[in-house]
Amino acid sequence: MKLGFLLSLSLSASMFAAEPLVENFIKHGKANSAGTVAYSYDASVYSPDADLKDLPIGVFDSGIGGLTVLEAILTLDAYHNDTLNPGADGRPDFENERFIYFGDQANMPYGNYSSAGKTDYLRELILKDATFLLGRRWFDPKSQTFRQDKPPVKAVVIACNTATAYGIEDIRAIFQAWKVPVKVVGVVEAGARGVQESRPAASGSIGVLATVGTCASGAYPRVIGQTLGLAGRPVPSITQQGSIALAGVIEGDPVFTQSVGDCAYDDIRALLEAHRKTANPLPLSTLVLGCTHFPLAKAELTAALTAHRMDPAFSSLIAPEVTFVDPAEWTARELFRTLASARLRRRPPPTEPDLFYLSFPNPLRKNLPLTPEGGLEKDFKYGRETGALDREDTVNAPLRRDDLPAVGRKLVEGRLPAVWKSMGSR
Repeated sequence: MKLGFLLSLSLSASMFAAEPLVENFIKHGKANSAGTVAYSYDASVYSPDADLKDLPIGVFDSGIGGLTVLEAILTLDAYHNDTLNPGADGRPDFENERFIYFGDQANMPYGNYSSAGKTDYLRELILKDATFLLGRRWFDPKSQTFRQDKPPVKAVVIACNTATAYGIEDIRAIFQAWKVPVKVVGVVEAGARGVQESRPAASGSIGVLATVGTCASGAYPRVIGQTLGLAGRPVPSITQQGSIALAGVIEGDPVFTQSVGDCAYDDIRALLEAHRKTANPLPLSTLVLGCTHFPLAKAELTAALTAHRMDPAFSSLIAPEVTFVDPAEWTARELFRTLASARLRRRPPPTEPDLFYLSFPNPLRKNLPLTPEGGLEKDFKYGRETGALDREDTVNAPLRRDDLPAVGRKLVEGRLPAVWKSMGSR
């Protein structure tokens, strides 16, 4: 049964990789193996005898939300650095590693592409993100030219739930076709393994609180089911709830007027209402925080569960104890295990700082439809078609502390101290 399931997954991946969108991207990379044009990389970096240990680790998201995943990676202390055995040793597990972070701010929010019927274009954006991390090419706003000295990476972490849901198999397909031995870790798969490892053998139902776009993909129920099934574990009822506002409220976006506590209360109530309508609503015992921002509201979500547990209308739907699964933490654990298994951990520590990049509309294209604030106009952003790999609507430039918008600066400075320190070391 398990063998047949694995074979079906392999066949599905092969069929997926044969899609024109992916094949077009593969051909583009092979035709531009020097990495000097958009959406390409220097293939010589990844020759069969290359030692990749000293290369940085790449992390990407649709914006700055993925910095919460980077924070989890930078602060993880779940293993002994010298023996690799589980357990804290008082030293960050990635103390010897260097990181490159990329946020595709100009093309966000990724969750809107599926609702606009542009899932394929979203998948292409995700491939562009991963290829940027592989390559050396970046845009220098001062000289208004492209430079070729960004370090390539040895691993790619997809720090975006939506990007993982829609793009991780595509990324693996192009890397395999290009013969690039770069490891790929995604928050959804890591979160599913977190459910498996932190959850008792048979205990209640699972809830997933995520963004609307991530819920629309169905990735968490699918991958959690696959992960538990392959481990020989029963698959319980899994209920999703897409939050429209919580991420923005956590960031302090003035568009949203609710407090974090009130928003968390409303989202938990909506999740429980949806759970009540399932065929077998056993008490909710596991809650997956399926958005990079949501772990920052764990206290408010806990308070919301406590309040609803005291309400007779919902008390039977909530277990006495609810286990929170933070995919960011499990992504960090998965990354450590992956690098250790592949013998790609770096020693000694790097002498150069971590790097941060953000996308913005291409200033060399004078005809781009822009909003008054300087972003891509909505109809243009969600009306684009795949395949135009010779056209750059956006470019990727360095991100510094001073470049963060007020809302983002408040989030990073106040809630992500390791990232804030790392950004200041440039």
